[in-house]
Amino acid sequence: MSKVIDALNCKCPNCKKGNMFPDKGKRILLNIPKMSDTCPVCNYKFEREPGFFFGAMFVSYALAAAQMITSLIVFWYFIDLSPLKVFSIIAVIAFLLSTFNYKLSRSIWIYLFYK
Repeated sequence: MSKVIDALNCKCPNCKKGNMFPDKGKRILLNIPKMSDTCPVCNYKFEREPGFFFGAMFVSYALAAAQMITSLIVFWYFIDLSPLKVFSIIAVIAFLLSTFNYKLSRSIWIYLFYK
């Protein structure tokens, strides 16, 4: 369970103390946060090979799909909004959570392939 919590907090998979992302990012401006090349505490290199984070796109896709499906169920079936309103809400939610999905998908991808 601690690995899941560390992955959600974007901690280094090696020492569990260093942050993968030195800054939180500006969610209002939707700037993609800069990821450190190495852990500031233990100097663990995050990118194992060139193109390593290509697979994180698929994790990000799965996260976004889960968020969209959950939003669809909540706003269409439980709150009973019109399809146009539901589509608009889903689009806004996907847009606002894109920075969060970027960070979380990279963190999950690293933890999947850590020894």
